[in-house]
Amino acid sequence: MLAMTYSRYAIYLTPPIGSDLWAFGSAVIGRDASTGQDVEGFSPEGFAAPWRELTGEPRRHGFHATLIAPFRLRADLDIVDLIDRVAAFARASGPFDACALEVARIAVAGRGAFVALRPTGPARELHGFADEAVRKLALLRAPLTEAERRRRESGRLTPLQRYFLDLWGYPYVLTEFRPHFTLTNVLADARPAEKALRSEFDRRVASKTLRVETLALFGERDGRFDILREFPLGRRAPRVAMRVAAAAFID
Repeated sequence: MLAMTYSRYAIYLTPPIGSDLWAFGSAVIGRDASTGQDVEGFSPEGFAAPWRELTGEPRRHGFHATLIAPFRLRADLDIVDLIDRVAAFARASGPFDACALEVARIAVAGRGAFVALRPTGPARELHGFADEAVRKLALLRAPLTEAERRRRESGRLTPLQRYFLDLWGYPYVLTEFRPHFTLTNVLADARPAEKALRSEFDRRVASKTLRVETLALFGERDGRFDILREFPLGRRAPRVAMRVAAAAFID
């Protein structure tokens, strides 16, 4: 098998590319993962600190909510297998309106908090979709290395989260899934950033509803994640087209 250009993959949820919500998230973190280009100039009104210094970690991953956290592909699979299986899952699902989003702080034990967009309600359909994605697509990942496991365990995990880490390679799945779109690094005091982003969100995003129309396959290269391919929910893509697209991901 030829060497792949991407060290890891991730299966993420994104708003429709080109929507107000996508433009807002990409501007806030400072990069558009659909093009791989930096987005400069975001500066919340009345916020004194240099904004870009607060968003290095979400900028690296692109604007997204995690379904399948970054993983190395199983040794017996190649990029074509990955694309085929994600496509099959996507076409078996249908598009839906997930929930309204709001700007909020999310606490990180012993470290402070980060600012994110999160659902305003229970988002049951989104949780069901995420559960199915984990059960059917997490099997594509290679087993965690010891170093990967240590990184995943860097937080204070509950026994259930450790069980999910062992079983699925990520602790925050199924009943522990808390959907969110990260907007800042972890900050000692996230309240000023939260206030500034809430104002910008209200001003820039006309519809706060998250519309789920696609599943996004991201790839990591040189420490940054970009969208490799989007899979429309409920629609079939020709297999030949998938294989032609896959060739672009291989040296």
